[in-house]
Amino acid sequence: MTVYAGQGDAHRSLALLWGAPAEPRTGRSGPKPGLSVDAIVSAGIAVADAEGMAALSMRAVGERLGRTAMALYTYVPGKAELLDLMHDRVLAELPVERPAERPAEYPSELPGERPGERPAEFPSGLPDGLPDELPDDLFAAEDWRGAVTAWAENLYDCYLRHPWVLQVSQARPVLGPAELAAMEALLRALRPAALAPRRLRGAVAALWQFVRGLAATTADARGAAAATGVTDEDWWAGRSARLVELAPDFAERFPLLVALQSEGGGAPEDGHLEAFRSGLAVLLDGIAAEGLPTDPR
Repeated sequence: MTVYAGQGDAHRSLALLWGAPAEPRTGRSGPKPGLSVDAIVSAGIAVADAEGMAALSMRAVGERLGRTAMALYTYVPGKAELLDLMHDRVLAELPVERPAERPAEYPSELPGERPGERPAEFPSGLPDGLPDELPDDLFAAEDWRGAVTAWAENLYDCYLRHPWVLQVSQARPVLGPAELAAMEALLRALRPAALAPRRLRGAVAALWQFVRGLAATTADARGAAAATGVTDEDWWAGRSARLVELAPDFAERFPLLVALQSEGGGAPEDGHLEAFRSGLAVLLDGIAAEGLPTDPR
């Protein structure tokens, strides 16, 4: 099930996401005591966490709050706007603390820049025009690999706490403050790697989609046992035995695959975590190789 963000009224959705004062509403009753946008968003997340995206509706959220669906519309226009708010609220769980100091060795220019020019780091369609002088607290600590690893681990954990978020398509961003702060945090962490602008865009896309993809696989694996009534161990045991019967020369036909699998072990959940860590390390090695060459002195 794929759900597209940003399907609601752009004017109202963005106002709610960015905390603009509520506008006068006509044709509907006034606010109900005890209700608020925050309470509705929290209830929506609780419904999706417990029952999945398919169970999310204004009626289900209203029932969790002890109200009718109609009572919610004074605060949130509809399910589309609610989903945007829920998505951004979940991403607000990610830490976005800014470092206190700028690395001493940070280069004054990046590859491909002209003097005094900064790369456009924002996705297409967002406001551009970075200031000539960036504030010192925008620069990450020298241990950029550690900073990116922490960012990736936090996002991975967030997705697994709220797996329904993985069903929200990335084709159109929510454009909420938390979503943009998460992107900004990654850019800040990567800045000392000194990537050229085009490479930086590729690195950001690769890292975000890598984390999202591995989290989706892990979430699907967790849900498979509940949905089918068969554990991963039992599923693999039954099919492995049958493969041996049908292809007794399996090891000869697929020697590299067998060798790779023989290096594994442990529970399937451990395999997902190992794939996440090792895959992330490979990506970071590639990013490091793309950065500015080290001064031989």
